[in-house]
Amino acid sequence: MTIAIGSDHAGFKLKQLIIEYLTKEGVSHIDYGTNSTESVDYPDFIFTVAKAVSEKKADRGIVICGSGIGASIVANKIKGIRAARCENEYVARFSRLHNDSNILALGERVIGTEIAVSIVKVWLNTGFEGGRHQRRLDKIAELERKYLDPGI
Repeated sequence: MTIAIGSDHAGFKLKQLIIEYLTKEGVSHIDYGTNSTESVDYPDFIFTVAKAVSEKKADRGIVICGSGIGASIVANKIKGIRAARCENEYVARFSRLHNDSNILALGERVIGTEIAVSIVKVWLNTGFEGGRHQRRLDKIAELERKYLDPGI
């Protein structure tokens, strides 16, 4: 599995911690920036991660900003992305089990580092249940076909 990861300045420190965890666990990853705590615009970096996942350059992605809200909004604008903003392990688990989330959105300013790593671990190690949940994902995909710009 390859993880695309990116953040803005407000998520940079947490991104670095998660990269350390991924490296320690032997999980392949691609860092799409930012590379410091200098102020940047989160859409620039989050879009790049979401596009990489959408284009199958990475299997899943992790995006981080101050609250996780902006990151999840941007990621979910990209066709084929199901980004879930998670603040605990329960939500992370069910974002995978029922929604097959392919991007995890985190907020550095709203969760501690230990819980963040625990959320990442659960999210990476939880599969999709399928079944009745696939029917719902199919409906989401149909909405994307109708309403999202196919040029992105």
